[in-house]
Amino acid sequence: MTRLLLAALSLMMSFSALAATPWGAWQQVGRATLSWGPFEVYHSQLLTPDGKYQTGKWPQALVIEYLRSIDHQELTKATEEQWQALGILAEAQKNGWPDAVQNTWPDVSNGSEIVFVATEKGGQFYSQPANSVLSTPVGRPFSPAFRDAFLAIWLSPATQYPDLRSKLTGASASD
Repeated sequence: MTRLLLAALSLMMSFSALAATPWGAWQQVGRATLSWGPFEVYHSQLLTPDGKYQTGKWPQALVIEYLRSIDHQELTKATEEQWQALGILAEAQKNGWPDAVQNTWPDVSNGSEIVFVATEKGGQFYSQPANSVLSTPVGRPFSPAFRDAFLAIWLSPATQYPDLRSKLTGASASD
């Protein structure tokens, strides 16, 4: 009887944790898939409370669902490459962001998610392993400067992926 009660309590806590995600009831602004040659790397979606994107209006959530396994070192390297392309890698390195990212992010696998929730105060990463319904915060919250630099990878007019940006911000049809 005690095991049954503990299992029920655990299940109830799991559902309340899922419902408690800040972005859980937000609306999708747009959705896009990043492909590298013939391979799909991830699906991404941008969420806001009202389903509309406006630069500098918070909160926002960038949800990335990975479609293949990638270790956190490769994710960090890809982030640095995007910051380099945007011309902000020197600022990122000066602020220690590549190391912070590498120490925060988990390895990902097909079906796992990393969510970045951006607010006026900065941003927080969340991780959801494949085949799980629970998203948990990972690492410490980041500053507004990091928030802007991280989101610029997808949302800046200077992004290396303008089609992705267009779909995520709702300027063109989503995937």
